[in-house]
Amino acid sequence: MKKLMNITPSKPLTIFLSLLPFIVIFFVYWTASAERLAENPNDKLLPSFSQIYNAVDRLAFTENKRTGEYLFWQDTSASLYRIGMGISISALSGLLIGILTGLIPLARSGFSPLITVLSLIPPMAILPILFISFGLGELAKVMLIIIGTAPVMMRDMQSCVRQLPAEQLIKAQTLGASTWLVSLRVILPQILPRLLASMRLSLGAAWLFLIAAEAIAAQEGLGYRIFLVRRYMSMDVIFPYVIWITLLAFLMDYLLRKTSEKAFPWYHSIESSK
Repeated sequence: MKKLMNITPSKPLTIFLSLLPFIVIFFVYWTASAERLAENPNDKLLPSFSQIYNAVDRLAFTENKRTGEYLFWQDTSASLYRIGMGISISALSGLLIGILTGLIPLARSGFSPLITVLSLIPPMAILPILFISFGLGELAKVMLIIIGTAPVMMRDMQSCVRQLPAEQLIKAQTLGASTWLVSLRVILPQILPRLLASMRLSLGAAWLFLIAAEAIAAQEGLGYRIFLVRRYMSMDVIFPYVIWITLLAFLMDYLLRKTSEKAFPWYHSIESSK
């Protein structure tokens, strides 16, 4: 008899097991919502699926009478721009500083302690400072994402560079490669897949910082809309927005993973063999 730890489910069973928790959540919510609405038709805590559908239709597919825009897509565009800018700048700075401090001992001695300290500062604690320093515009929101994710990426890239076999660097120098050439031809190709993995791991924190910034000071955005309607207990709006944010985060993670698999198949073959 096989031990439980050695049983691998078939593909149909894997699909069923992956969908089962969502099906259970769906029916639990449907049952609880029906019971609450039966007792109080004006209950807002657990809106029915028809109420959620009407809210989505109103926000995503009906023009706002005041602005003539579709609020749902306007919020989505604003949030995606902010998180895209923040994650991109964090990734670029993490790559450059990580290579610099990982390869050059002088740079590591000078910058590594500072990067460590920055990575330990709670970004939410300095949110008021960012708004005072950069105002209430886009810069403060993007800076919060950068401050919250860039130092972690820098440390990750530095660690990745330092873990590369020393023999590779020695052989490259023996063949006459300069520090710049070693960085470009030896180090960069090997840490790019790790950079994409680091971006994937930072997505959750980036969305958290974005929503917090939008909730405090914004005129549009997914986080702004959620905190705007919470005072009215509009759960029929909040639930779709939370689900949409989760879906966007999942799609971003999926695209980064697929990009890494297509561009660096050797890296994933090594990972799967471990």
